[in-house]
Amino acid sequence: MSRRKRILLWSLLIVIGLPVALLGALAGWAKLSDKTNGTIVSSGVARRYLLYVPKSYDASKATPLVVSLHPAAGWPAMQKNMSGWNRLADEHGFIVVYPAGTDFPQVWSTRPTGRDVQFISDLLDKLESSYNIDPARIYVNGMSQGGGMTFLLSCKLAGRIAAVGEVAAAVEHPDSCGDAAPVPVMAFHGTADRFAPYQGGISPVEPPGAAPFPAIREWVAAWARRNQCSGDASEVVVSAHVRRLAYSNCAPNADVVLYIVEGGGHSWPGAGDLPEQFFGSTTHEIDATRLLWEFYVQHPRSPER
Repeated sequence: MSRRKRILLWSLLIVIGLPVALLGALAGWAKLSDKTNGTIVSSGVARRYLLYVPKSYDASKATPLVVSLHPAAGWPAMQKNMSGWNRLADEHGFIVVYPAGTDFPQVWSTRPTGRDVQFISDLLDKLESSYNIDPARIYVNGMSQGGGMTFLLSCKLAGRIAAVGEVAAAVEHPDSCGDAAPVPVMAFHGTADRFAPYQGGISPVEPPGAAPFPAIREWVAAWARRNQCSGDASEVVVSAHVRRLAYSNCAPNADVVLYIVEGGGHSWPGAGDLPEQFFGSTTHEIDATRLLWEFYVQHPRSPER
């Protein structure tokens, strides 16, 4: 079974034990809530996205772009509401786009040759032709399988993406990037994440014999090797339940940072609480969206890329 199909099982696990009538209601609610305002044809298929342009947008000024990817079984408006990127876009004057995956429930094709890399590349082309996008300040982030897709984009579109962010990401090992250029990353992960285990191993939705996810600290260390970091990471206490692990002696402009949330679940720090019985706890000791934006500001794409 492919990882993409296994992600579909993730969505089924979310709703195990709910009455059939409630499942129908949730499916209907998701369909009604999945509002987008843009389309593009990519690889011969009509693809959708939700675009937000702040009122302060000035076509005479090069403007940053943030691409935010929903988790498996999610949708663009869900990602918008959960992450709160529009609020920061109003504060700081950048554009945000929330692309939609495919099928129902919506998922991402995270194979290296999958259609979604081309979709995001085509979407960047369209937005750059319609708005004054700063090519040195294009940033991507995502949650869960959206985080896995973010990882793939950091490999395949390293020449276009300045920095990435991953929240509760279901990821492959960074060594699979091959010789892709270093891309700075900030990640967030809860130690009690059920679906993307912090210690690595098989997710509850993975079938017997599936390749395990890497342990998160091991995964971050591998990304640090990709980014040519030397020396050990520094680790500091941020709050009662949050620690920050950082590699700073890396290739130019290629820092690697991990926020570890003790007891945190499969959730976006600082967001509205998801159902705790399924996703675990959501910390409000940090705001992942604001921390990501601060990281992005410090990491425009270097001329070498």
